[in-house]
Amino acid sequence: MSPLALIFDCDGTLADTMPLHWQAWQTVQRRHNFHFPEDRFYSLGGVPSRDILTMLKAEQRLSLNPIAIALEKEETYLATLNQVGPIHEVVAIAQAHHGLLPMAVASGGTQRIIELVLQHLGIRDLFGAVVTSEDVQNQKPAPDIFLEAARRLGVDPARCRAYEDTDLGMQAIRAAGMDAIDVRIIPGRTSGS
Repeated sequence: MSPLALIFDCDGTLADTMPLHWQAWQTVQRRHNFHFPEDRFYSLGGVPSRDILTMLKAEQRLSLNPIAIALEKEETYLATLNQVGPIHEVVAIAQAHHGLLPMAVASGGTQRIIELVLQHLGIRDLFGAVVTSEDVQNQKPAPDIFLEAARRLGVDPARCRAYEDTDLGMQAIRAAGMDAIDVRIIPGRTSGS
């Protein structure tokens, strides 16, 4: 299939941010005394922090405010923004298609954070649309975020190719009827750190 549009996840796909997000989670969980192991963090890649905290609150019977703690976690992460580097091979794909195909970002992050990351990497201008967790009702693995990105680009989802680094994200792309590329298996893939 020759795609008519490309859609990229951000964290762990375009940007080498996952270790920094994990650091922020460790800080916040120590501060608020809840349990969130690293393997679960990675398995929930693409799920908004507020949704993860809502799950943890219910499972561990915590008396915390998921929205407030999610904001605290994001601020903790933002303090490390200067350490964020690109995932070179994936950014190169976006750069090679700039001006040839419409492209979007579809991220489980928040608009403010994703825009700051893309600007920090100097790649915001590559994308005609940035869709985040705040723009859709159902999060990954639901297809909504990828479908909304395709809608904003004006391209049939079946003619889109999307790039992801998580199992939940891959499920979402396939559920949207798009060609799915797992960036974890791109030969020679290196991060910016």
